[in-house]
Amino acid sequence: MAEVEDKLKDYEIIREGEAEILQLKKNAVFFNPVQVHNRDMSIAVLRAFVGKRKEEHEALVNKRNKLHQENKKSETSVQNGEDASTSQLDEMDVVPEKDINQAQDEIEDLSTEATKTPSWKVTRELKPPVVLEALAASGLRSLRYACEVDGLGKVVALDIDKASIECCKRNIKFNGASATSKVEAHVADARVYMLTHPKEFDVVDIDPYGSPSVFLDSAVQAVADGGLLMCTATDMAVLCGTNGEVCYSKYGSYPTKGKYCHEMALRILLASIESHANRYKRYIVPVLSVFMDFYVRVFVRVFTSASEIKNTPLKLSYIYQCVGCDSFHLQCLGRTISKNSTVKHAPAIGPVVPQECSDCGKKFNVGGPIWSAPIHDQDWVVSTLAGVKSMKDRYPAYDKITSVLTTVSEELHDAPLFFSLHNIAGTVKCMSPSLVMFRSAVLNAGYRISSTHVNPLGVKSDAPWDVIWDIMRCWVKNHPIKEQPHDSPGTAILSKSPTLEVDFSRAVAALSKAQMKKVKRFLPNPERHWGPKVRAGRKITSKHVSLLGPEAINSILNGAVSHEDGNGAALDKPAPEPEGIKDDEPSTKRQKTGDDEEANEP
Repeated sequence: MAEVEDKLKDYEIIREGEAEILQLKKNAVFFNPVQVHNRDMSIAVLRAFVGKRKEEHEALVNKRNKLHQENKKSETSVQNGEDASTSQLDEMDVVPEKDINQAQDEIEDLSTEATKTPSWKVTRELKPPVVLEALAASGLRSLRYACEVDGLGKVVALDIDKASIECCKRNIKFNGASATSKVEAHVADARVYMLTHPKEFDVVDIDPYGSPSVFLDSAVQAVADGGLLMCTATDMAVLCGTNGEVCYSKYGSYPTKGKYCHEMALRILLASIESHANRYKRYIVPVLSVFMDFYVRVFVRVFTSASEIKNTPLKLSYIYQCVGCDSFHLQCLGRTISKNSTVKHAPAIGPVVPQECSDCGKKFNVGGPIWSAPIHDQDWVVSTLAGVKSMKDRYPAYDKITSVLTTVSEELHDAPLFFSLHNIAGTVKCMSPSLVMFRSAVLNAGYRISSTHVNPLGVKSDAPWDVIWDIMRCWVKNHPIKEQPHDSPGTAILSKSPTLEVDFSRAVAALSKAQMKKVKRFLPNPERHWGPKVRAGRKITSKHVSLLGPEAINSILNGAVSHEDGNGAALDKPAPEPEGIKDDEPSTKRQKTGDDEEANEP
């Protein structure tokens, strides 16, 4: 017993859900406790996928059985007709004894064959889904999948770092027979491994430290038909428009700046995955796409169909963002032309906007292409939320994921992007109307409106922008403002008379069901400095104060080791700061990533 305690003194036992891991106190292997939200959401969707997969297989078997029964009935009716037509001839003919014996032998052969399984019943048995975690690190995610999701087969954990795989194997043994029988760990480059195992995995999980762009091409090939691809991106500065040229080089889309930037990040990632899938005659169907904490996470199913990929241009759009006001417009890449019973694909007709904004007279910035089709499957979202609520005790981050799923379930799924109510009020320099009043005005005008899970002040609507600005013109008319500069966008917008009679009276659907039930939808962070951590093995300096907090930084710089924040960095003393940079100032030095690309320090 003393020997065991002596071996464990260098480790910290971390429990999350039904799995436990041994984490070295010097944190040589990356582990971020913040990602419990990510892991819980993944487990919830994975459970829904396992159930959905069984339902689809049963439906396929029933369909084949029904088709066989219909074919059997038609064959029987034809046979009965032939017997009736030949009955009279059979009565007049004398059948030789030799022919009778031969017929009896044939009947015996048919009866023998009938005991065997017919070809229409030979359906591939549904095997347990196989899961691949491409970037395992400590292996906590793989262990939770194996221990908590019923009906899973094998879970394969990969990492290119030998220390991580050693840690992962140690954690597999630590979790007992239930883990060792399901989880296996390998030292391998995830890209090469996925390329050499095409369509072998029912679920592929990619959760890298930074951008997933280098893994997407191999990931879409490794997923089986109808399988699930789960992908995380944490390089939000790139996806949200700060580094547009870098975003284009990684994802093939140019972002525009707006309050909708985090939803745009989701749509850029989906468009990139679709582009990689199309190269192999495959396409994606998003089931859930969320922005949480400091990252975006998408769950998509991958299918193979050479004909279906022709519809991809109908799912992608360019975005025109006005530089003066908050107006934005989408331009689809393609269109279809129906003639008789044929459907032809053609380029879209554009542009959808004039050279100058019709609302404020300013120019447009162009971005994209982005995914403009729905980013959620309503049935999946509802079933996932119901499954989470039925297993409340098994989710450490139950409150967070239920709040996100509840808000997602109430979104308008066919209204891409959103605008901020405070932003449009700021454009015309007026006091913002309450959200209930604004929603009532849109609903009374005959349009739909909803909130968004991305931003508490975000509003999704299918109302055109002239209706939105007419509502604001009527609001300003009832709540006068000071005179503004003549060349401001707000002055140009308010100079036009409203063409719509706006009704601000309270509408029945002004509040969502969750709001009426007072369900918490946007929760605060559970603790301070809740966000990304420093990469494992990297030296901690004073510039990481925003990630770890001043107390943790001071204890590290003073030579003490603090384990309370659970960050995954080596606790070494920092290199001396260049002259002229104070300890309390953030460093602007850029670090090199593992792919020799420049990236901002997280």
